[in-house]
Amino acid sequence: MSVAVKLGPRASLADLLAIPEEQRFHEIVDGELVRKAMPSGPHGRAQRVLGGRIGDPYDRRPGGRLPGGWWIVTETEVLLEEEQVYRPDVLGWRRERLPELPETTPIRIRPDWVCEVLSPTTARNDRVKKMRVYQRCGLPHYWMVDPEDQTLMVYRWTSEGYLLILTAERGERVRAEPFVEVELDMDALFGDEAA
Repeated sequence: MSVAVKLGPRASLADLLAIPEEQRFHEIVDGELVRKAMPSGPHGRAQRVLGGRIGDPYDRRPGGRLPGGWWIVTETEVLLEEEQVYRPDVLGWRRERLPELPETTPIRIRPDWVCEVLSPTTARNDRVKKMRVYQRCGLPHYWMVDPEDQTLMVYRWTSEGYLLILTAERGERVRAEPFVEVELDMDALFGDEAA
């Protein structure tokens, strides 16, 4: 026997934007308005370190001694589909695809790279629901940083699904696409960096 389940109203972009900007730490995931977890110290540090390690050499025009060619931002709202408005921890667009960074909220152009720093209360959304949407939208590069397990997982988009191309943990130094010109020290990402 089937039972019909009545779904409540789906959250809309208008619902999200009705929250005052200084209080808007929310996303729309599968039509549901979800408040992002308040970041722990390790979460915030991983986000800051990664944003700097990637942003410093890449968030600039191409040319010169640094690679450049990207817009790198944090906590920026992106509309991917009608019921999917995300606020990834760190994300970026290639400047060849996006010559100017839009001033509108949310940005309606799919990023070229997203990194989610996992929190215990939202990890399922990042690992399942959001990853599924990123795959469907053809997001080329998806990273997940897990401060609890102290791991980095790097995925590349393929038409069959995301391909896990790199895993790294404390004690390792890696070059991860699409930012292979920069070596990432996993100890620095997770709290300790040698002098």
